[in-house]
Amino acid sequence: MQTPTYAHTYLAAAGLRLPTNWLDYTILAIYFVVVLGIGFAARRSVKTSLDFFLSGRSLPAWITGLAFISANLAATEILGMAANSAQYGAYTVHWYWIGAIPAMVFLGLVMMPFYYGSKVRSVPEFLLLRFDKAAHLLSSILFAFAAILIAGVNLYALAIVVEALLGWPQWVAIVVAGAFVLAYITLGGLSSAIYNEVLQFFVILAALIPITILGLRKVGGWGGLTHKLAETHGHNFTTAWGGTGIGSTNPLGANWLTIVLGLGFVLSFGYWTTNFAEVQRALSAKNLSAGQRTPLIAAYPKIFIVFLVMIPGLVAAALVPNIGTSASGLQYNDAIPYLMQELLPNGVLGIAVTGLLAAFMAGMAANVSSFNTVFTTDIWAKYVVRGREDAYYVRFGRWITVIGVCASVGTAFLASSFSNIMSYLQTLFSFFNVPMFVVFIIGMFWKRASVKSGFWGLLAGTITAMVNYFVLYKRGIISIPSDQGANFVSAIAGFLAGAVVMVLVTLFTEPKPARELQGLVYGTRSPGMSEPPAPGDDAWYRKPALLGWGAVVLAALCYIPFSF
Repeated sequence: MQTPTYAHTYLAAAGLRLPTNWLDYTILAIYFVVVLGIGFAARRSVKTSLDFFLSGRSLPAWITGLAFISANLAATEILGMAANSAQYGAYTVHWYWIGAIPAMVFLGLVMMPFYYGSKVRSVPEFLLLRFDKAAHLLSSILFAFAAILIAGVNLYALAIVVEALLGWPQWVAIVVAGAFVLAYITLGGLSSAIYNEVLQFFVILAALIPITILGLRKVGGWGGLTHKLAETHGHNFTTAWGGTGIGSTNPLGANWLTIVLGLGFVLSFGYWTTNFAEVQRALSAKNLSAGQRTPLIAAYPKIFIVFLVMIPGLVAAALVPNIGTSASGLQYNDAIPYLMQELLPNGVLGIAVTGLLAAFMAGMAANVSSFNTVFTTDIWAKYVVRGREDAYYVRFGRWITVIGVCASVGTAFLASSFSNIMSYLQTLFSFFNVPMFVVFIIGMFWKRASVKSGFWGLLAGTITAMVNYFVLYKRGIISIPSDQGANFVSAIAGFLAGAVVMVLVTLFTEPKPARELQGLVYGTRSPGMSEPPAPGDDAWYRKPALLGWGAVVLAALCYIPFSF
């Protein structure tokens, strides 16, 4: 399959120019004014570094829950998952129902008590408590690097949308949106990012719902869509499990085993349980119960959002059967912009463009705010400039935010070589999140795991995943049908390598004293994990276990219509 170059992307996007008018630009301008207003309002609450980096741990669960899902529902999610659907079909549901919900529930029910109870400010800081400085520093560097790369993907997604749809030069689009993200994060810190993400969640829905409804109407409803795709792409294109038997062929290039293990376990648990851009929202909750409910509340909209990104991708595949090839002039990434051009009138078009910019800003803000926290608290304050007054680290956090935004501009061009930006993201997750997850999961559930095993397990997992992708797969030493299939295999390889190395290193090195593992290993508790429930927390909708299992059952039921 041909992968279009960046120049090809530009030429394809130029053909998607939208007839925007004053009404669309007015809607866009109002949104930017509101965003900055939230930043100035949040600035008044920033008095300490805890306020700047974790909102003073004061936010209610419904706020942090919506921010949690909004941080994930970035432009890369919208463009990338629509691209996934245009390329792979209904297999996209796996990224949600098996590739997100179980891991989000696991984070809320099992891991949040350890994160929140230990009072850490970041995910890498937990490794400092459980293992040693070597594991902590390596994980901090890897996470900071990954956050900048992922922020760059958001910038590239923004460039695709704004340059194609509004006709703005690429550098103008990047500078304008980047400046607004930079402004409201440096003004109000995480609180500003979170409250803007709640607003952005509803703006994003307002953008996606009209595209989905009008797209279905264009192709004759769900029945007309599935009939047309069955004719052009085969019956399996509109099923979740069709053709996934071992040895069978399907558009995704993966079988049920690699889907369940690679995506459903390794990649999804690696992302949702260790990605600080998400966990940071839960850590800002006002108490442990609210922290646990944050990912569980987010799980419910996550179950259904798949329809708002998958259906537009399927509609684009039905209307342009050869999308993603040079014959069509469109990349898979162009599925959403193409439908906006074809379907939306002015006014609604302005809302849709605003929604995509909101999605970009939510994803960018999530990665930048997590980057400035990790770089400031885990690298700078612990290894470079230690023991300074609190105000110093708030000022440094604002400056490193500026540097992070500037650095992400450079990494945006790396994303331009991928026809499907979701494939690129999954590649990054297999390199950075999966090895961190294996260290966390073994460290949390095995008391004997030694101090030194964390560093070597993380290093081995990262290197193995990279070798599998860049050497074995890219050089054709092993044959894997697609980039996504290769990502699943890389994730499994990285997980296994990290686990094996951790076990081997543990056998020859000393474990951490039991008294230092309280609240860090399953079966032990710390005072922070035993806080009394807040008044009213006995209501059914505030019980984490009930919310979690309800989400799992609902996601499983959603598979039924797509199983045949």
